[in-house]
Amino acid sequence: MSKYYSYLNTARELLQQYKGNEPLSSFLKKFFSLNKKYGSKDRKQISNLCYSYFRMGKMKADMPVEERIIMGLFLCSHESNEIVQLVRPGWNEKIALPLNEKLSLLNAASSFEDIFPFSNEVSTGIEKSSFILSHLQQPGVFLRLRPGKEDTAKKKLKNAEIDFQIISGTCLALPNASKIDTAIELNREAVVQDHSSQRVGEFFLLISGAQPLTVWDCCAASGGKSIMLYDLYQDIELTVSDIRESILVNLKKRFSDAGITKYKSFVADLAASDFRLRTADMPVRQAGFQFILADVPCSGSGTWSRTPEQLYYFENEKVNEYVSLQKKILANVITHLQPGGHLLYITCSVFKKENEDVVDFIIQNFNIQLIKMEVLKGYDKKADTMFAALLQKPL
Repeated sequence: MSKYYSYLNTARELLQQYKGNEPLSSFLKKFFSLNKKYGSKDRKQISNLCYSYFRMGKMKADMPVEERIIMGLFLCSHESNEIVQLVRPGWNEKIALPLNEKLSLLNAASSFEDIFPFSNEVSTGIEKSSFILSHLQQPGVFLRLRPGKEDTAKKKLKNAEIDFQIISGTCLALPNASKIDTAIELNREAVVQDHSSQRVGEFFLLISGAQPLTVWDCCAASGGKSIMLYDLYQDIELTVSDIRESILVNLKKRFSDAGITKYKSFVADLAASDFRLRTADMPVRQAGFQFILADVPCSGSGTWSRTPEQLYYFENEKVNEYVSLQKKILANVITHLQPGGHLLYITCSVFKKENEDVVDFIIQNFNIQLIKMEVLKGYDKKADTMFAALLQKPL
């Protein structure tokens, strides 16, 4: 019993020290690195307590830290828990109840919307209650199987006794603790990619144009969507960019693993008022790109069930800062879109201001037409929720 009280005390102390200035995962990793006495089980228990605290979002934010940890642990658990049994045995008896009944037991049925208090600002089509409650569960891990490697990857996972669920011919769902990298060759055989992110491929299939397709992934990050595009259209002239060199260094390693060797890359602040794309960075023999992929910086609100600390510390005023950044980026990149070319605007946000409203801005201020837009719902699949809009510049 004493070890469980020790877990609670450690988690409480960590939460009092943590101020949200870095990802919680990084903060905890540093702490455990400096405190070697904590074994694997200890680290797992303490981390789970911290995440349970943040999964409650803004609900009962003024409650004492330890009480809020226990309440979060109760709401996020689905089977008997030693710590809940120790501190609130009556709750532990009810831990397998449906979430709405557990909230009623805590007299919190009327305040659950405080978990995500911005629900009146989300995009059309999001079922608010389901989305809010999804923050009380940890999302899953998803793999996208690469062409020709589907059977090999699944066989290796089975041999490693890693459970998986087949979502589609190319998508697998796995438990969070799966040691995937020890079983398969990541990026060569399969890519770790959220289910909703994989659904962006549906928009790729709507793109038309002369081959080879000239593509600019302007906010490329680690390059996951470029790899997916390459798997659909291998005959592409690919250019990637991002704001920091370190990001592109990681992308280069990932592209190498994925077998992508022919591409251009450059560092650029696409929101800068003086941004100009150099001739050397333009596709060969082209005055612009046939396809621009703009997976822009955003609030990340569709991913907060993975990083609940971001929800806890988020201030609503930040949305307007992201919207301003998004509009500046789009204004700079659209000028490099060929007539007849496509722009795919993507966010991992649920806020209407970052999604439909930005699309309206693009249409109203540039000679471009909407082809399709959709909220890619993940909250009912233990996945992220994203937004995508495909637009085309008239010939």
